[in-house]
Amino acid sequence: MVAGVFTARWTFPTLIKGTRSVIFDLMQKKHLIVWALLAGALWAVANTLTVFAIRDVGLAIAFPLWNANSLIGIFWGWALFGELRGADTKTIAKVLIGAIAIVIAAILLGFSTIHGGISAPHAAVRGIAAAAGASLLWGTMYVPYRKAYISGMNPLSFVTAFTAGELGTMISLVLALDGGTNSPVFHSSGLRPMLFWLFLGGFVWVIGDLLQQFAVKYLGIGRGIPLSNTNQLWGLAWGALVFGELAHADFTHKLLVISGSLVMVLGALSISSAVAGQGEHSSTSDAVLAECNRYKLNYDKVLAEFRGETEAQGKSRGWWDYLIIAAAAGVFLWLGSQAAVPPISMNLYWLGLLSLILVVALVACAWALWRSTKFS
Repeated sequence: MVAGVFTARWTFPTLIKGTRSVIFDLMQKKHLIVWALLAGALWAVANTLTVFAIRDVGLAIAFPLWNANSLIGIFWGWALFGELRGADTKTIAKVLIGAIAIVIAAILLGFSTIHGGISAPHAAVRGIAAAAGASLLWGTMYVPYRKAYISGMNPLSFVTAFTAGELGTMISLVLALDGGTNSPVFHSSGLRPMLFWLFLGGFVWVIGDLLQQFAVKYLGIGRGIPLSNTNQLWGLAWGALVFGELAHADFTHKLLVISGSLVMVLGALSISSAVAGQGEHSSTSDAVLAECNRYKLNYDKVLAEFRGETEAQGKSRGWWDYLIIAAAAGVFLWLGSQAAVPPISMNLYWLGLLSLILVVALVACAWALWRSTKFS
């Protein structure tokens, strides 16, 4: 999956901006490259912890625990970047209440999917610790992101460097925890028919993550992370409608689903209505100024880049850009030619409808973002 993420993280910036633009942006702020590598490493470790958490306590308990990263993000945004400082009490309350509501909704939705027995006590402790660790790392991972964005870096440039730390750390974890070079992922021919779906999952995840990064840039950590955590509603829709996971659920479980969904929507609406005022904008400008003074950057230029008011230089494309895109397409064609459809029962009507909704939403969101910021 991470290999698919790596492929996508190089392809989309190349497709949208071109490698010259990305490299120019990185070279203008070289000090942020190490932060991008660090963020990628944090993501890889957090993602690995979620695997152990799901194994030991199940997705129903693990998912709500690591979704608490929104509260950690709010804290870091306030402590390090002045987010919500200067905001009135009503705005702060909307963000906090909305974030807490989303966490509570995640718990309700999580418990609605519990099936089977409970883990042994020692396994439960391990699983909860892993999920809590993932939450801490994912909430902290956005510190390097926000640091880059208030320095004027384009999210497309940052994630390109990010993915090197991500893939390098993931390979290191596989070598350390999964048998080294004897790991099944390197040798098992039985995995090959599944690789396409793992690559595709990583590819789709990157599309959502790129939009999330623009949200973090323009809304901040405290608003961007909680809103993106409403992804659990989409996971629930796919599980319930496409895979029939709640087909045999009793009344209590269905009530939890309805209640959790409504609470999560209300939480998202609360955060969405918490528009930053002049005081909060001034606090953000102070955070930008602090970064400029620390690294001797041009304040006016960085502030314009942060607000999406300028376009990156070096926009012309090289022949290698088309080669990168062609290579990525070739990888998917090659893996797709060897793919096997998993023997999973699916509702094709809901599969088609949800896919259509997602494509329409993606086009609408991408178009709105391009019109307002040109993906800057």
